Amino acid sequence: MEDCVFCRIAKKIASASIVYENEKVIAFMDIRPVNPGHVLIIPKTHVSQLSELNPETGGHMFKIAMRIAQAIKRSTIKCEGINLFLADGEVAFQEIFHVHLHVIPRFRGDGFQIKMAPSYGSKPTREELNRLAKEIRNVLE
Repeated sequence: MEDCVFCRIAKKIASASIVYENEKVIAFMDIRPVNPGHVLIIPKTHVSQLSELNPETGGHMFKIAMRIAQAIKRSTIKCEGINLFLADGEVAFQEIFHVHLHVIPRFRGDGFQIKMAPSYGSKPTREELNRLAKEIRNVLE
């Protein structure tokens, strides 16, 4: 897609600070990082939603994320932990509609947080959990 900035990066039409690249994915520095060292990993083929992503490519993205996370931890970049984050859909805070996996270095006091809903922490009954599990399982099969 010509109007997709991530497609333009993958095709080398737009500039990026590349961390890693192979035939399936490209990883590059986020230009609006949560913290220094924030990397994005994208499939080279345009895919808007996670449900459209080839499972092999998705697994490969996660494998590369693990390698990059380890590299960040071994580097001089300030990092006490790592968040992996993938937003799927506008309501989930996806801003660029090309699947992308964030690798975010974290450290105490960095100010980044995920705010939980007011209902967070209220425990559903086992029956409700079982019902939901069955619903997902039925669609999965």
